[in-house]
Amino acid sequence: MGVQAIFLVGFMGSGKSVVGRELARRLGWEFVDLDAHIERCAGQTIPEIFRLQGEGGFRASESSALRDLTASLQRATVVALGGGAFAQEVNRELLRPWPSVFLDAPVAELWQRCAQEEAAGREERPLRKDREQFAALHAARLPFYRQASFTVCTDGKDCAAVCAEIERALELSDGADTQPGASPRPAAATAGARDGAKPASSSAERGEFRIGESQ
Repeated sequence: MGVQAIFLVGFMGSGKSVVGRELARRLGWEFVDLDAHIERCAGQTIPEIFRLQGEGGFRASESSALRDLTASLQRATVVALGGGAFAQEVNRELLRPWPSVFLDAPVAELWQRCAQEEAAGREERPLRKDREQFAALHAARLPFYRQASFTVCTDGKDCAAVCAEIERALELSDGADTQPGASPRPAAATAGARDGAKPASSSAERGEFRIGESQ
């Protein structure tokens, strides 16, 4: 029998790490941040890997780390992927047996979250340059993110609300199967769109949705 796992995907600033950590805590599961895992294995930060190996070298390391991680899972685990991981076909194929969650938000909101993190000195993202480049990269990756098992919109929501949507979508409170081969019910595919109107201010403006992930 396979090990339970959920993989969180999305663009930089989408909240994969903070949501993943909180979701794992609520479920009593393990949590793995793939970028942090890569840094530990390489003994280098993600920006250092980009500078020394280029993006191609980083992507090769990323796919290798993800392959090793999925092969060695021993406990139920929530995994937060880096922003570009799910845009790689080899990684999407590798994760096909498990449910994946796309954490979506408007590109302006994502830019604002990343800017706040960098201004506070908490994060350096090698692929975040200017607004135009940021938006173009987001648009290029969006079709791949939409291939995830289902989508949750994070705009205007705090971490607890996003985690609750994921739990409902995967029916985790009812013992739903998140083992290889399982997939959420189709009705959950637009979980983020069925919870009514969004608050007037964005979550980034209120400081509720703290992020801590890289490119």
